[in-house]
Amino acid sequence: MLKFKSNLYSLKARERQVIYYVVAILIILFDQVSKWVIVNYMELGQKITVIENFLYITSHRNRGAAWGILQGQMWFFYIITTIVVVILVVYIMKLKPHQKVFGISLGLMLGGAIGNFIDRIFRKEVVDFIDTWIFTYDFPIFNIADSALVIGVGLILILTLFEGKIDKEKNE
Repeated sequence: MLKFKSNLYSLKARERQVIYYVVAILIILFDQVSKWVIVNYMELGQKITVIENFLYITSHRNRGAAWGILQGQMWFFYIITTIVVVILVVYIMKLKPHQKVFGISLGLMLGGAIGNFIDRIFRKEVVDFIDTWIFTYDFPIFNIADSALVIGVGLILILTLFEGKIDKEKNE
């Protein structure tokens, strides 16, 4: 009976993990399809206004990381991304049942990391196209993979902050 319960728990844990991988796969699909559309239907540098003075679709390429840093350092990105992907998968495998939001965050980060990794492997550059202006600041152009990474990291930061507060309240 104990072995059956253990196997059942293990099966449910794997089912939960599948959801996090589905999140990652959906991010990869949306990211790659959007990039395919940009590459095939827009000229490099072409800009389409979505919301005047705020949001544009701009065909852009980046051979570096955020804000164009480390331009052309592809081997560095291959190594770092591989390490990050392995770490994310290990974390997903070790999640506890109550860590659903943490798992979704990891899924977003995994999808984002792989989405940009695919670009670096096959295009030798990352396709960016979401161009925003915040007041008078032209924010660096980004893509869906970048968005997923930022949202995933942001959620983990929020969870970490609240986890400390919740633990503190439990101990009082």
